[in-house]
Amino acid sequence: MGRPGGPKLHATRRRELGQSFQDGGEHYDRVRPGYPTDSVDWLLPPGAKSAADIGAGTGKFTALLVDRGLQVAAVDPSTDMLEQLRKSCPGVEALEGTAEATGLADSAFDVVSVAQAWHWCDPMKASTEIDRILRPHGVLGLIWNQLDISVPWVHRLSRIMHAGDVHKPGFRPVIGPEFMNLTSHLTSWEDAVSPEDILELTKSRSYYLRANEATRSKVMGNLEWYLFDHLGHVPGQLLGLPYLTTTWRARKIDGAPPR
Repeated sequence: MGRPGGPKLHATRRRELGQSFQDGGEHYDRVRPGYPTDSVDWLLPPGAKSAADIGAGTGKFTALLVDRGLQVAAVDPSTDMLEQLRKSCPGVEALEGTAEATGLADSAFDVVSVAQAWHWCDPMKASTEIDRILRPHGVLGLIWNQLDISVPWVHRLSRIMHAGDVHKPGFRPVIGPEFMNLTSHLTSWEDAVSPEDILELTKSRSYYLRANEATRSKVMGNLEWYLFDHLGHVPGQLLGLPYLTTTWRARKIDGAPPR
């Protein structure tokens, strides 16, 4: 995600990495952080009544939309992730699908959000599909939780974890010509975690999930040395893991020509 033009993942590689999240929904839901409330508050336009959360996973961002009183549909390609979402957000319509083919109705939503998932999408095809399901003047929201690597110990941690979701100030997501006025909002916050939580968080990331056992063992060994021996933390100790959440907002161009 690091270059200003957006992620440069070949489509096949994007699919391969995205497939790593098909299973393990319970673990993902337990160890991944939520999102700061001001992210959704900044994103939602006045009077919004309905939202589609695409790439919803286990419903971390979906829950914030529900809490704001919106009628919400959630879409994700993983049956396992959606099973967890249905438990945490029982009133949400949950459908298997992708950002490029949501299966949702035309002009049905005031807002479409894609949290922690746009880098797995084909941005042009996804933009066309999202334009289709948005109402006139609808809003597209792209949200990323990113480790704050301006903090030295987090920068080294991210390298040991092989974390791709780190904050890079020059990044700007690619969106299709159906949208205009792309602006962003940045939230600095900390997630209260233990060293063991960080170990489990690492196990939920695509690099670890796609790695062989030798690589996984090496990553865990390096993390344990860094957290316990080098930094001197003890099991169960609560740490503040710094995050920067970037929320991007763009408005649908009404009457955009079909492509």
